[in-house]
Amino acid sequence: MSGDGEAVTRPSPVLARHGAVPALGHDEGVAWHYGDPFGEQRALERRSAFADLSHTGVVTVTGPDRLTWLHSITSQHLTDLAPRTSTELLVLDPHGHVEHAAGVVDDGTTTWLLTAGDHAAPLAAWLDRMRFMMRVEVADVTADWAVLGENVRAEGQEGEPVTWCDPWPTVAPGSTRYGPADDEHPGADRAWRLVVVPRADLLDEVRAREASGWTLVGTWATEAARVAALRPRLELDVDDRTIPHELDWLRTAVHLAKGCYRGQETVARVHNLGRPPRRLAFAHLDGSENLLPVAGAEVSVGERVVGRATSVAMHHELGPIALVVVKRSVDPAADLTVAAEGGSVAAGQEVVVGADGVTPDRPAPRAPVARGLAPRQRHER
Repeated sequence: MSGDGEAVTRPSPVLARHGAVPALGHDEGVAWHYGDPFGEQRALERRSAFADLSHTGVVTVTGPDRLTWLHSITSQHLTDLAPRTSTELLVLDPHGHVEHAAGVVDDGTTTWLLTAGDHAAPLAAWLDRMRFMMRVEVADVTADWAVLGENVRAEGQEGEPVTWCDPWPTVAPGSTRYGPADDEHPGADRAWRLVVVPRADLLDEVRAREASGWTLVGTWATEAARVAALRPRLELDVDDRTIPHELDWLRTAVHLAKGCYRGQETVARVHNLGRPPRRLAFAHLDGSENLLPVAGAEVSVGERVVGRATSVAMHHELGPIALVVVKRSVDPAADLTVAAEGGSVAAGQEVVVGADGVTPDRPAPRAPVARGLAPRQRHER
């Protein structure tokens, strides 16, 4: 394994431009906005915008066994992944909790994994430990490659840079959903892809796009669009108890009919027999008090804490919005209160993962067995 990912913590050279306001928290190192955050959001909706996301982590896997090996240890079906076809995977712990998430695209010789900047080195290290006798090589190449986001829905073509087209929210073959159907999903119109460019060429790539009439936007705009699309983000929406069902992440990141992998038993059991203990909801925050919660803020119903806000954004049309993860038992019609510095914020919720915790394709329960009817008698009948 090579590379140390040190470039993740280095400020992007794009931050030196006039008007750039640095982002904080998980987006530190790139711009929050460039002076007109709502104008940038409108440009993003017009599909004529791009973002410097050079704090994204980049991990590569090479070698003839790369796809079959990744298939065997992650949540996604990858053995027959065609070149320049985008998907995503999760790495789960033995209890089915999400540890890593990555966008996946293969260029024919290398599989590229795009993940959170501070997860690149741990992901590469875990993969390296799992190689055993497989013919694969793993590298954290974040220091050499930068990422630009574009509001385009198109896979990269031969001869173009490596491109990962976000599959969200289309339910992938072999997957399922807890949330809205594809054509009813709030994220259905969100086009988004990540383009991998040499880090040394980042400024030239930015200038070329601007020369073509594209608008450079910051993470204020990209995050508002993501939250409105109900799109989970590893750094914010996942904690040490998260299973993918709770975030409706089965729809794009988990194949339910593939072979065994770490955490697969929990995935299958919750889907087929159980219910996720928590559920994702979309919250419309009251903006009248000029209070905006931060990620991790407590969410309450009355005096009872029932969850937390995971992602918070200010949308140019919807106003203050958030993704919240609450106990499944919370009444979907209940009004929520989200803690904020200086007070609290009232919020109405829109259901994402249903309170029943059941997918449309969940196997029907077996018919009840009459008391005293032995198994052999049932079979004979």
